[in-house]
Amino acid sequence: MPKKIVILGVGNLLLSDEGVGVHVAQEMMNMTLPSGIEVVEGGTDGFGLIDIIRKTDRLVIIDAVKGGAQPGSIYRFDIDDVPDSPALFKTSVHQIGILEVIHISELIGKKPHTTIIGIEPASIEMGMELSPDIKALMSKIIELVLNEADPAHQ
Repeated sequence: MPKKIVILGVGNLLLSDEGVGVHVAQEMMNMTLPSGIEVVEGGTDGFGLIDIIRKTDRLVIIDAVKGGAQPGSIYRFDIDDVPDSPALFKTSVHQIGILEVIHISELIGKKPHTTIIGIEPASIEMGMELSPDIKALMSKIIELVLNEADPAHQ
């Protein structure tokens, strides 16, 4: 049986760059992707994503990550590289972080091979548009995500 691959964009569209994951997911939903890759716009659903996560073999998450680097910096890390409650790498400002949801998924039976592509936000002010710096990175972020999701893409 082929592996189920999910690209999951999370974030809050009301806080400009905090919504970068959702913007990337929306853009990718309009693309022709390799077969077997599903794109999900997760927004700030938190626990609502647990079923998607549990039914996935390979998960690539796109989210804003405040790591303290220059705005527009792109991080790539595997879920196993991040401690259960990261003090320095707290992803997002959602009510429950995606890291917690994945760890809960593991506790109830399955944790997919998960990679996070994080983007350092330039702005998390109220607003539905990405900042120009982050918007300019969209094609680069999509390329990175596709390389993670589909090794044949490289």
